[in-house]
Amino acid sequence: MALVKSISGIRGTIGGRAGEGLSPLDVVKFTSAYAAFIKSGGKSDSRTIVVGRDARISGEMVNKLVVGTLLGMGMNVTDIGLATTPTTELAVTMEKAAGGIILTASHNPKQWNALKLLNEKGEFLNAKEGETILKLAEAEDFTFTDVDNIGKLTVKDFYTQKHIESVLALQLVDVEAIKAANFRVAIDCVNSVGGIAIPELLEALGVKTLEKLYCEPNGHFPHNPEPLPEHLTDISDVMKKGKFDVGFVVDPDVDRLAIIAEDGSMFGEEYTLVSIADYILRHTPGNTVSNLSSTRALRDVTRKYNYDYNAAAVGEVNVVAKMKETNAVIGGEGNGGVIYPASHYGRDALVGIALFLTHLAKEKKTVSELRKTYPNYFMSKNKIELTPNIDVDGVLAVIKGSYKQYEVNDIDGVKIDFPQGWVHLRKSNTEPIIRIYSEAGTPEQADNFAKAIMEEIKRIANIA
Repeated sequence: MALVKSISGIRGTIGGRAGEGLSPLDVVKFTSAYAAFIKSGGKSDSRTIVVGRDARISGEMVNKLVVGTLLGMGMNVTDIGLATTPTTELAVTMEKAAGGIILTASHNPKQWNALKLLNEKGEFLNAKEGETILKLAEAEDFTFTDVDNIGKLTVKDFYTQKHIESVLALQLVDVEAIKAANFRVAIDCVNSVGGIAIPELLEALGVKTLEKLYCEPNGHFPHNPEPLPEHLTDISDVMKKGKFDVGFVVDPDVDRLAIIAEDGSMFGEEYTLVSIADYILRHTPGNTVSNLSSTRALRDVTRKYNYDYNAAAVGEVNVVAKMKETNAVIGGEGNGGVIYPASHYGRDALVGIALFLTHLAKEKKTVSELRKTYPNYFMSKNKIELTPNIDVDGVLAVIKGSYKQYEVNDIDGVKIDFPQGWVHLRKSNTEPIIRIYSEAGTPEQADNFAKAIMEEIKRIANIA
């Protein structure tokens, strides 16, 4: 059993003893703490909380616990049912609610679930707000309301349609161009809420030919739900038959988007944001943001248009903060997360699909041809396990000093930019591990960057 408490919410495996997994008692405790925070420190006069969930097996059970607890705390609840993460984020603003709770463990396996906590803007809470909620939960510092002030429940199951309508209304989504292209599309929605939202979106965009893989929202994931190449063999095999122009894959809560080319090859999760940024920057002056562990290709594309690229610490809340600070017109994370402020400040695969199809229609290229127009980088991901007595911060400080002749960023671990690539080192918050991400023009060079740094870490830490 596992229970992970973080500033972004609480996630864990279903079952087990309280405090050891995401038990009903833990769900109630953290929901109560969130409600207490909203009532005392929220920035909205509203007392309404929006609740949406993905299609996990545990979703209905967790939903009833969350809704009942919020009502018991005197909050009104708008339950939007099965809904993507970005749908729930948008619903918070459309309802003028005080906040929202998304019941999803994103790409985690089916035995996991989580409470993801939103503010009145439909955005994830910041670190300070998250810490406050964790302290309230730990102290069980909350009071349930009396019978005369129990909250009211309203069910609104139409927000997927409202989300799609908002996508269609975006200025840079060209529905007519997409219709005229007659795209043949295959999708893999991993048996979660994407199976509801994505077909409806594609139909609204005028896609007539659609092959649906794993679109039954039953929570039984047919493969590892994280949309990485090694998990996407089924849709790749479908694409290899040559009957489709593009394939789309989403994770269970539909905030990440992976693209498959017409020949079954991977467009590359890192390049989802790159390609969409290319399209946005052609039509909208402005800057871009991604996190420190995302591909350099976004920087290259941004500079091609003579705008500024900035890197944020890893995590959506950090990317959003940097986007607001730098007036970025497009941003996100290299895991297929596209944040388009003209829609909202949240990763949104529906927005990503609509913008990508518009871009593809206007370019009149195949997906593989479009991919070749972008700088080609390769990433290597490694980790070093350390003993608990090793001073990880001290190790990173030594590494930073050893490479001071290069451009070094230390806002989130240590990132070293070399002329031919980069290495990013981040320590784990939960275990003695240093994660090492590297990128270069060839896979071999990326691996060599990582190996060189790993050897240096071993030397500094006296690891055999």
